[in-house]
Amino acid sequence: MKTAICYYSRHHGNTLKVLESMAEEKDVDLFDVTSHAAAHLEQYDAVGFASGIYYGKFHDSVVSFARYLPEGMNVFFVYTCGSKRGNYTKAIAEAVAAKRANILGEYGCRGYDTFGPFKLVGGIAKGHPNAGELQKAKEFYRSICK
Repeated sequence: MKTAICYYSRHHGNTLKVLESMAEEKDVDLFDVTSHAAAHLEQYDAVGFASGIYYGKFHDSVVSFARYLPEGMNVFFVYTCGSKRGNYTKAIAEAVAAKRANILGEYGCRGYDTFGPFKLVGGIAKGHPNAGELQKAKEFYRSICK
């Protein structure tokens, strides 16, 4: 399955680590949404949207990029977060629903987080994503390729 993953990964690069692990599995092209004005997503079998979690949701640049998704595409979501506490994919799911996308699933794991007040205590989720989480990301990708 030819796959594009449109992502935003800053601070500690947690999300990019997960995506690079997934990309080892199959034919995956990674697109940083801040450096690609346009990606020809219609040429892909599936499109992933990935981000760290900022204030309980995907980064705004990824949600905005999702609005350019061609109609009826297969999509999935990948995220990293300091702590898993909510439905982080709500806004991005709404954006792709407007394009009648077929949502294949989502994968989320913890990621080292020093944003805001967490910086004062040295961060949370140190050592994440870890090897086990990267392996689970690969397994998730394999499962949606079937």
